[in-house]
Amino acid sequence: MEKTPLAFRTHVSIFGNTNAGKSSLFNKLLGQEMAIVSEEHGTTTDPVTKAIELLPYGPVALTDTAGLGDTTAIGDKRAEKTEKVLEKTDFAVYAADSTDFDEAAYSRARAAFEKRHIDHILVFTKADMITDNIQEKYSDAVFVSVKDDNSIEKLKSLLVQRLSALAPEEQTMIGGFLPAGATVVLVIPIDSEAPKGRIILPQVQFLRDCLDHGIKAVCVRDTELEEALNELPKVDLVVTDSQAFKFVASVVPENIKLTSFSMMMASMKGDIRAFINGADSIRKLKDGSRILMAESCTHNVSHEDIGRIKIPRLLKQYTGKELEFDYYVHQDFPKNLKEYDLVIHCGGCMINSRSMLNRIEFCREEGVPITNYGVVLAYVNGIAERSREIFNL
Repeated sequence: MEKTPLAFRTHVSIFGNTNAGKSSLFNKLLGQEMAIVSEEHGTTTDPVTKAIELLPYGPVALTDTAGLGDTTAIGDKRAEKTEKVLEKTDFAVYAADSTDFDEAAYSRARAAFEKRHIDHILVFTKADMITDNIQEKYSDAVFVSVKDDNSIEKLKSLLVQRLSALAPEEQTMIGGFLPAGATVVLVIPIDSEAPKGRIILPQVQFLRDCLDHGIKAVCVRDTELEEALNELPKVDLVVTDSQAFKFVASVVPENIKLTSFSMMMASMKGDIRAFINGADSIRKLKDGSRILMAESCTHNVSHEDIGRIKIPRLLKQYTGKELEFDYYVHQDFPKNLKEYDLVIHCGGCMINSRSMLNRIEFCREEGVPITNYGVVLAYVNGIAERSREIFNL
């Protein structure tokens, strides 16, 4: 569990007004001094996320956010960053100063949680300094003091109960599609985009999924694919890096299902049907159409970069149109989506399912189609229907 990537952890975020004791609470839940604590308002300027093991629940990503209620210009920027944290939050902790409770601010935060279907706990800090009857009025709330370790332990226990009650379905890339004993061939090309000494996260996750579900996995480069297919008695599925879709499709017999790591990741974290429907808008693109390329991680750009070089080039060739591309990375996602004709997202291995689903929903609300790298590459290479067969679509 200690090495579980942040993208596969339950995201618990602490919200509240400035100087409400969020960072002190954050440190206590972590058991270490990660966030700077001060009596000065606005000490926390950027969200801070730390991976922890909340036993017996499991791996959690805990985030301390900048305080709300700062009306200065820099306060507005802090609020924007806090808003972005909401988009990836699975469960919220609202920290309120029990000696100076801002009920209006809590009501606004609660409305924001409800809008995004985020469950939450109201936690009153500085419980050792309470002077009124706030405990009677908010009997369902939790009262803690950083000076009282027992109160922190009670909060941890309640978090375990509430997170366990969410009972999310198991996140799996392959477990729901093939039975134990099936055989899958993983095609992993080694080029300048492949990190030295390791393979990328979607491939690692897929391999682990195969092991978890008793599915036999054979890993090959694209150059050894044909030989592997001839040697294996039975292959139920071939999963390839999207960039090799065209070549791999030409090698894999039609009776063997074929898809990509990107599409499998999209099926697990997002809404593969929305991505497939979004790809249909490619035929509607015109000269000057604007496309948003959304990447969930930051990396060096090479001459073989899939999102910044290969897909834009292929789309221009496929459509015969002069298209415009904008690029957003990591947590950045523009609010002016109506300026775009299409959003093309990466596989999303570095963001959690909540973030991906919120982005899909935002696009739906704005009336802008969204698809992803793997679906686009299948579409322009003429294998869209074949690539989605494994999903029964």
